[in-house]
Amino acid sequence: MLKLYSKYPKHFVAVDCIIFGYDIAEKELKLLVIKRSFEPAKDKWSLSGGFVKEGENLDDAASRVLSNLTGITDLYMEQMHTYGSIDRDPGARVVSTAYYALIGIHEIDTEKKESNGAHWRSISRLPELIFDHNQMVKAALHELLHKVKSQPVGFELLPEKFTLVQLQELYEAVYQRKIDKRNFRKKILSMNLLEKLDEKEKVTSKKGAFYYRFNEEKYNTFTTNGFFFNLDVT
Repeated sequence: MLKLYSKYPKHFVAVDCIIFGYDIAEKELKLLVIKRSFEPAKDKWSLSGGFVKEGENLDDAASRVLSNLTGITDLYMEQMHTYGSIDRDPGARVVSTAYYALIGIHEIDTEKKESNGAHWRSISRLPELIFDHNQMVKAALHELLHKVKSQPVGFELLPEKFTLVQLQELYEAVYQRKIDKRNFRKKILSMNLLEKLDEKEKVTSKKGAFYYRFNEEKYNTFTTNGFFFNLDVT
């Protein structure tokens, strides 16, 4: 079979991972970037990526890259677009499929992150990235903005328990704008997907705010019965 294709040019196949995290203390959506350790573009800021290995499909390659960088094997991950401009990588003809992943900054393996030279950077103050990586990030932010409105993926960025204020601040960080408090609470609570806990967060307020938890099992049941998540609020 290989002989049938021997006359055709060979290209490298790669994956690039756009890893978003939410800093609950700084109330910012952040991107995990690395300093590239080899040429071309050595010491420049880059997304995390790698070439697809023999016997490895695209999803497995992306999962491997994410696990090696974060120490987490079960991340929320979405395949996005494939980038194949002829001159996108000056090292060779490389066709790369981009994935975006969501992670709670509190979950990441700090030692793995530091050993890989990875750093969190606010999406509002990103450095210039190599090749077409800025284009990938822009497309991923566009995808994420639409996804959080129609699916509860935002909870992937938060700790298991959170306050309604923290949840609203997360959505404001993704939307990059303020949201009306009353409308937001009315909408999210009306979906009946949050469990109110008998515990309060008292660090940021004297009175304390109750913690909540997202009920994924209830969401799955609702979805089976025709429920649509909608958190497009102003």
